[in-house]
Order: sequence, then C-alpha cells, then structure tokens
Amino acid sequence: MSPTASVIASPQLHTIASPWLWVATIAGVLILLVLDFAVTHRPHEVSMREAIGWTVFYLALPVAFGAAIWAGFGSRPGTEFLTGYLLEKSLSVDNLFVFMLLLSAFAVPAALAQRVLLYGIAGALVLRGLFIALGAAALASLDWAFLLFGAILLITAAKLLVDAAGGQQHDVEVSSMRSVRLLRRVLPVTDDYRGARMTVREAGRRALTPLALVVTAVMTTDLVFAVDSVPAVYGVTGDPYLVFATNAFALLGLRALYFVLQAALSRLVHLAYGLAAILAFIGVKLVLHWAHGIWEGMPQIPTLASLGVIVVVLATVTATSLWATRGSGESDSTTASSTL
Repeated sequence: MSPTASVIASPQLHTIASPWLWVATIAGVLILLVLDFAVTHRPHEVSMREAIGWTVFYLALPVAFGAAIWAGFGSRPGTEFLTGYLLEKSLSVDNLFVFMLLLSAFAVPAALAQRVLLYGIAGALVLRGLFIALGAAALASLDWAFLLFGAILLITAAKLLVDAAGGQQHDVEVSSMRSVRLLRRVLPVTDDYRGARMTVREAGRRALTPLALVVTAVMTTDLVFAVDSVPAVYGVTGDPYLVFATNAFALLGLRALYFVLQAALSRLVHLAYGLAAILAFIGVKLVLHWAHGIWEGMPQIPTLASLGVIVVVLATVTATSLWATRGSGESDSTTASSTL
C-alpha cells in the first residue's frame, strides 16, 4: 500500500503537537475551567438564555480550534479533530441521561446543579488524561491493542443495542455505587446540603455533605464512560494530542449543554441505536486497522468516511426520535397546564 493511502486510511500513532503546544492547550483548558468556576461561584439557577449562550460559545470554540488545526497542520489532522469531536460530543449526550438521573437521585438543588457538573467535568478531564496516556502507550507498544479497542467498542455497541431493543432504560442505584459506599464508611454524611460546601465540621469531626457524594458519583460514572469513549476516538485519530483536545472540548461544553437539552433528552428515544451503530462502525475500523498489519491488502476506512457516517447516523436518529415523540411535548404542556 502506498504511503499516501496509509495516511488517508488508518489511525497511525503520530502527533502534531510540540511540548509548547501541549502546554498552551492545557493552559487554555485550565483558563476555561477557572472561567466556569467564576461563573458558578455564586450558586444560581441557570436560565435558558444563559445556557444557550454558553452552549453556543462552547460549540464555536472547537470549530475555531479545528479551523486553526486545519490551517496550521493540514486537512488530515483538521478532519481528524472535527470527526473525533463530533464523536465525543455525541457520546457525551448519552452521558447527560445518567447525569440527570444522578442529580435527581441525590435531590440536588437547582442552584447547585451546575456546580456539581463543573466539579464532575474537572475531575473527568484528569481521569480522561490518564486514560488517553495509557491508550497511547498501549497502541505504541502492543500490536493487538487496536484489536482490543475494537473489541471493546463492538461489545459496548452490542450491549447498547440489546438494552435499547429490550426497552431497558438508564438506571442509577445510588446506594449500590462503590464510591458512594466507600465515602460513607470513611466519613459521616450530613442530612442536607450546605450550600456549595462539600465538607463541614459537625460535633467536633469532619463530615461530608451530599454534594461531595454526587460529585464523586458523577466522576465515577464518567470513568466508566471513558472505557469506550477513549478507544472510540483513537479509532479516528492516532494523535494523543487530538484525542485529548476532542475530549476536553466535548467535556467543557457539557455543563451548559445539560441545561439546554434537559427537557429534550427524553425525546431522543433512538439515540442508543445511533450510538450503537457509531461505536460498531469505529470498532470495525479498528479491527480492520489491526488486520492491515497482518495483511496489507485489508481495506481501510478513511477518516472523512467516518465523519460522514457519524453525521448521517446522528441526523437520522435525531429525526426519527423527534418524529416518534412528536406529540409528547404538547401532551406534557397540556398536563402541566391542567395541574396549575
């Protein structure tokens, strides 16, 4: 196979980033996190106008970043970043279902919801960074790592499909979460929230507030999501820098997106089918890449084709979901009006 075909078709390990670019990017992510913490310093309920404004900002930012990558390093890394970002963003929407259940299970006050999400996102960025580094090390030293990652995605896709076909919904049993049980064993937990504080001093000893438990639950849940999320984006690009950037941008905009989609999430009834199809497609792409190392005649899937598949699948399941639930919005409004 020609070098050009290899560049187009397969997620070879490579990087466009110098140490200075890594430092600048991480510094930029930290600045955005500090900005978010400044915005949420005073706990308040998030209005739809505020949520939409921040969502537009966090959607425009990766588009501008992708354009800069394209202009500075060429079309290949630019396409890989945009494809990876779209993949991570679509997977993060599924995360929001679980986050919504967690916030509901812990009875998080509306004024503290965005602080919970922000703490969870900050912790998730650190955990994702570790996963990305481990993934890069595995792909660089183990020839069968692509096969392993592909298998993980295919198994995840099959589970999503079986759960969706069986009508199984996301379920969160707070009392059974190991992280929550461990925290409760180490320190006592107060009966109520104490503003934005995660620990307080009661009866001469330190105690956790429910806020600490829900933040831990959100971070632990994202760690589980990272098991398929990080291998999926490595199926699009072999550049750890772009993998980190796609994860960072997808997570940073999650807080605002939660409040924008909160009412609409229940209508995305076919999202699981779409995510299963996307993960299966990327899984097959990784398996083909592994097989290509054994037989050079094995066909490869171009990154641009991956982008097209992701866009088409997401557009299709969104359209079919909205069509299938087209009367639900009106009935909900009618029910709400009748109860006033």
